[in-house]
Amino acid sequence: MPSEPAPGINGNPPVPANATRFRALSIGRSVVFEGYEVKVRMDDFFGGHIAVLGNTGSGKSCTVASVLQSLFGKADEFQARGATIVVFDVNGEYANALIPLAKENGIGVDHIVLDGTTADGKFRLPHWFLEQSEWELLLQASERTQIPVLRTALGLTGLFRETSPEALEVKEHFIATCIIECFRGADGDSPVSKFQRVVSLLQKYPTDDLNMALLQKHGANAQYGNFAGNNLHSFLDDVRAKLREDVDLPPYRRIPFTFGDLEECLDFAILYEEAHGNRQIRDYCSQLLTRFKSLRDRSEYAFMRYDLSPGDLIPTKEAFLEQILGLSPNGNHWQKCNQIIIVDMNAVEDEIVELVSSVLARMIFRLLRQAEPRNRFPVHLLLEEAHRYISESPSRYAIDASKIYERIAKEGRKYGLFLLVASQRPSELSKAVLSQCSNFVIHRIQNPDDLSQIRQMTPFISEAVLKRLPSLPKQHALVFGTSVNLPTTFKVKEAKPLPKSDDARIKELWFHEEGRPVFIELAQVKQANPAQGQVP
Repeated sequence: MPSEPAPGINGNPPVPANATRFRALSIGRSVVFEGYEVKVRMDDFFGGHIAVLGNTGSGKSCTVASVLQSLFGKADEFQARGATIVVFDVNGEYANALIPLAKENGIGVDHIVLDGTTADGKFRLPHWFLEQSEWELLLQASERTQIPVLRTALGLTGLFRETSPEALEVKEHFIATCIIECFRGADGDSPVSKFQRVVSLLQKYPTDDLNMALLQKHGANAQYGNFAGNNLHSFLDDVRAKLREDVDLPPYRRIPFTFGDLEECLDFAILYEEAHGNRQIRDYCSQLLTRFKSLRDRSEYAFMRYDLSPGDLIPTKEAFLEQILGLSPNGNHWQKCNQIIIVDMNAVEDEIVELVSSVLARMIFRLLRQAEPRNRFPVHLLLEEAHRYISESPSRYAIDASKIYERIAKEGRKYGLFLLVASQRPSELSKAVLSQCSNFVIHRIQNPDDLSQIRQMTPFISEAVLKRLPSLPKQHALVFGTSVNLPTTFKVKEAKPLPKSDDARIKELWFHEEGRPVFIELAQVKQANPAQGQVP
């Protein structure tokens, strides 16, 4: 007797009686047994960390694209609607292969481009999403002198936007301390210079008791920067009344603030330290301030600088994570709208790639750690060219992304966060990350250091199998791990369409008829050199 179709959900058509869920995913055909499909068990393959390794041009990107196309290419009812694949695409090659997977009422693909600008439709990362430790790394703050100042400044960015009575009391204590220090000042500062600094403080951060009216009350002379008669002492007495004993430094609350706010709060924090006897702190923090100003002015960091004006719609962490995880709010719950999210970072340097990937991974990891019930929303991070930002050696940039990925590799499984690491240099990858991978797809590898790394990871594989790795043809690979019964060499299913990683056709591009045009877009070059050909 034929089975009845399962009822539909949320008004959708009923599930066909013959619908099936993937238990195994075909990734190619065996090169030993003709016609034999090589499959990986779904739960074992995607339920752990995966490494796809191989020399450049061996077919890694095509393998990853082929696997995802097979996964999302099903046409029956049970599609992978609950999947979340966040692609860190450092070469801008996956959009071509994955965007066609989007289908109505099925699979969604979002393509987010990071090029460092603030243009509409471009990726933006609000700077207040950064944690305190990330600011410390980004500004390379030294532990003994600069980190305490930076922590105080970050705490002040939230304090000056709070309105509670407790916050007001702490705020007035900080303002009063800095006003007193301004009038004490350096010996070379003129009275007018000291006075103007106080005026700036009171204009920028006025309170009910500490404001410009207090200056006027004591007969301040703005033109000459002094007070009538002996009124400076009475003014300072009123200011000292706002000082408090044993005031705790404000914590960093990541309330929205501008780069200008942080710059002023850094000055506040330095003044506060000077008021407590650390007279050389400004010299000690000069490099920190220089790095901050560089971060503020460099065009490639424009994507993370927000200048907030009254009435602006402030980006929230929740809305940001909804976009990164392909979610849309639906009442008290979320609903999947995109299963693949491509973060295209082809236009930025490794320094930006490391920062963005580190912050996104940390935010997703924290969300999944706090989610209840645990491990019910699996997320896979596809890390293309992972050796560029998950290195065994310390990063030469401020943010060391390998730290968060090593933690995810060790702890992510229990929260449903998995890594899919693609790299052409396994010997340069973090060994802590590679050691936690439970499945491997190995393409042609010829470098002796990389081969040695593979041998260390796979002691149970015969030497004869490993010796074949340097001579594997393109689009061929060795798969082994918990998702297959035996290590198997196979030909990868062809990706259609291909990612933008195909080889240059030298014969066609070099040998052609005279006068043939060069099909390459030079708009960015022209934009970068607008005065080319002009004599300065």
